[in-house]
Amino acid sequence: MALFPARDREAFDAHWRRILADPSVTVRTIDYDGAVAGNVGSWEQEGRQLVGYWIGREFWGRGIATSALSQLVAELGRPLYAWVARSNLGSIRVLEKCGFQWTGVGLYRIRALKSSAPIDRFRLERSIWASLKSWGASRRVA
Repeated sequence: MALFPARDREAFDAHWRRILADPSVTVRTIDYDGAVAGNVGSWEQEGRQLVGYWIGREFWGRGIATSALSQLVAELGRPLYAWVARSNLGSIRVLEKCGFQWTGVGLYRIRALKSSAPIDRFRLERSIWASLKSWGASRRVA
């Protein structure tokens, strides 16, 4: 969502130890030309299967997030959900390119900031994903 404050190293490491210890969480490291570009993952929250990703700023604008999310989505069941900060236009575009459809707005409570932020909510249905996959396999006729 790009709304979370940076953590100090100890808190960051503790957060990732909890994530990696949870067998219900799927997480992948995003490699780009031998460099770690970010991560993509999925987890259950409030009965919904959510997806999320983080890409280092130096890797933005190269289609890396779209490719990584598409690959993860291919592994997961449906429906899938994503919540994104309304101000994060790049992330919204990634979700749209992967077939997620906007379903509404909400407020997301950020405990570390002791505040809430507006979010857009997205959903990906099996039928949309199947259509996108079939379009990707088609070829343009000259």
